[in-house]
Amino acid sequence: MRRQRKAKIIATLGPASSHPDMLEKIVKSGVDVFRLNFSHGEHAEHQKRFEAIRAVESKLGRPIGVLMDLQGPKIRVGTFADEQIELAAGDTFKFDMDKKPGDKKRVSLPHPEVYAALKPGANLLLDDGKLRMRVEKCDDKSAECTVITGGPLSNRKGVNLPDVMLPMSPLTEKDRIDLDYGLEMGVDFVALSFVQRPEDVAEARKIIQGRAAIVSKLEKPQAIEHLAEIVDLSDIIMV
Repeated sequence: MRRQRKAKIIATLGPASSHPDMLEKIVKSGVDVFRLNFSHGEHAEHQKRFEAIRAVESKLGRPIGVLMDLQGPKIRVGTFADEQIELAAGDTFKFDMDKKPGDKKRVSLPHPEVYAALKPGANLLLDDGKLRMRVEKCDDKSAECTVITGGPLSNRKGVNLPDVMLPMSPLTEKDRIDLDYGLEMGVDFVALSFVQRPEDVAEARKIIQGRAAIVSKLEKPQAIEHLAEIVDLSDIIMV
């Protein structure tokens, strides 16, 4: 008896994997859903990939899902005078609202909502978690930190605050524009990045109105505190 596979395989499409011949090979290898990463690329590029997926779907006579992954609120540091610095464990480093180029001691983090939510002891993860810092002191315009895990830090790298509930919508203006485009295009799934609370999912559901399934990505500990409600409001949970 053939065993029915319950787990689904999602593959992210990029320039090297978007040719119709390659798409067909990937599908035949077992992929169920293709992910379009809206953190990168122009709408025209995503449209071309979407049409190629649908052409392969029609040729093979089997359903293929298309998931659009929204970027979500991306918090980034400013720039450095030398473009990149090297930080070591134990170093002291400061984030502030000053837009002048940074150095080994400080850099701009022009997000007042971050300082409003920070508390001593909170962790900051930079450059997709490669660096970690702990907040020692903070006010409404700056935060002094100790480097826990060091490494290189360069211009406009992302900052994640896993311990902090940020007072912001999970849908940025870019996300809303991308979402309208994706829904008009006909995507099957919409992935929400950095979901923190049930209201984040409810906000997206009002916009989507049943035109696509909602995938809530659990990337922050705060989401676990509201897990039952987030699960109830979501169609799929991604960990």
